Amino acid sequence: MALEYDLLVVGGGINGAGIARDAAGRGLRVLLCEQHDLAQHTSSASTKLIHGGLRYLEYYEFKLVRKALQEREVLLRSAPHIIWPLRFVMPHDANQRPAWMIRAGLFLYDYLARREILPASEGANFSRHVAGQPLKGDYHRGFVYSDGWVDDARLVVLNAMDAQQRGARILTRTRCASVRRDGDLWHAVLEHQQAGGVQLEEVRARAIVNAAGPWAARFAQSVPQAKPGRSLRLIKGSHIVVKRLFDHPYAYIFQNPDKRIIFAIPYQDEFTLIGTTDLEYHGDAGKVEIDQGEIDYLCEMANRYFKRQISRDDVVWTYSGVRPLLDDSAENASAITRDYLLECDDAGAPMLNVWGGKITTYRKLAEEALAMLAPSLGASTRSWTATAPLPGGDLQEAGKLVGRYDFDAFLRAFQARHPWLPDTLARRYARSYGTRAEHIIGQADRMAALGEELAPGLHEAEARYLVQAEWARSADDILWRRSKLGLHCQPQHRERLETWLAQLPDPGSTLR
Repeated sequence: MALEYDLLVVGGGINGAGIARDAAGRGLRVLLCEQHDLAQHTSSASTKLIHGGLRYLEYYEFKLVRKALQEREVLLRSAPHIIWPLRFVMPHDANQRPAWMIRAGLFLYDYLARREILPASEGANFSRHVAGQPLKGDYHRGFVYSDGWVDDARLVVLNAMDAQQRGARILTRTRCASVRRDGDLWHAVLEHQQAGGVQLEEVRARAIVNAAGPWAARFAQSVPQAKPGRSLRLIKGSHIVVKRLFDHPYAYIFQNPDKRIIFAIPYQDEFTLIGTTDLEYHGDAGKVEIDQGEIDYLCEMANRYFKRQISRDDVVWTYSGVRPLLDDSAENASAITRDYLLECDDAGAPMLNVWGGKITTYRKLAEEALAMLAPSLGASTRSWTATAPLPGGDLQEAGKLVGRYDFDAFLRAFQARHPWLPDTLARRYARSYGTRAEHIIGQADRMAALGEELAPGLHEAEARYLVQAEWARSADDILWRRSKLGLHCQPQHRERLETWLAQLPDPGSTLR
């Protein structure tokens, strides 16, 4: 007999995972299905920023910027292990936006929403500021402001983990093959991808959330008798990673002649992340890749500012994603709104479509989605996620969520409990897993107890935890989305990890 749920969420990106978490926390029976790995596409291909969107002020997106700025500090408190403050340096180019416009924009940015954790913006004299050293001599002054850094894929996983801990069922490698509305229920057929082939399962749900990201319009169109869906514009954003271009903790935001901006951000200690592009995309959303023109563009834009020049040969890694943005008829891809729209088709069992959005506002989007769905499902209408830490983020005292400065204290305490851990590994465990790092350590009291080193910095204990607790099924899941160790690995390390994974029981066989 088909299992019945209150809510079926289709899509395991940041919006789907956030909605599943919020719904489960209100006591709803939730099932989330994702056709691939959690955060495998758009949600792991961001610039990895929790930000208000300074450049959106230029397009008069004041409501979106305010909402995003409010969310920055909520998220900094909820997951201080994977989200932390970052100061951005904007060199002033007199040929681009005038200084008065930038000052006005930064004033708005500072005061559109209340700040408790992040410091205000300020001017910078590059003859004295450390961030001036890597820049060409043409740039003498600039501005410094605050935003946040996030491990984007881990943010998705933590939301899914919290949803599961609150009773949700999370299925990866599971495609929603078809749905049909029958009065007050949805009937869905799920395709589970397993080592032995595809297994079908029928489920019923009182409501559906279409959070399929780049596939949202296609999914909506496939539903019989549903209202026509919105039109989405798929915008490709690509990034490059090069060896470290500067040796300080600041990031850069560069203005360019085409009126676009790019970021240059410290990444994984040894690298610099540069991005992003904005290009219309009409191909397969699951197979998006950077092209040579984008690589050249990002190198050229970085070379306008940095003394050290880079080229294609300096690029050690690239990644690309497709952002599904609401089609607002803007001619310039950079000008398309990053705001979201929630539409509920309630001609029978409800179906909520999620159109657009950005990672910074995912929690607010989920809250608004449940405000629309909760009354018809008989669930609590009280919002709760703004004050609840994500798994591992409870670096707190007396139940109070904390902010930026407590991570260092947590790290010191973690190292004191496990003095045998090398400093680099201890810091990565603390940063990636927060308080849940203890689940990896277990009873270990020496390095040998963590098992074989399957790849540089990756021991069996961590890999086993990722399989058992975080839905990891492949080497890419572990190296590129869960641990971010892929940049430090060679092909033989990936092969060794794949061999190790192949010896484990198929996690999908339990359909947990």
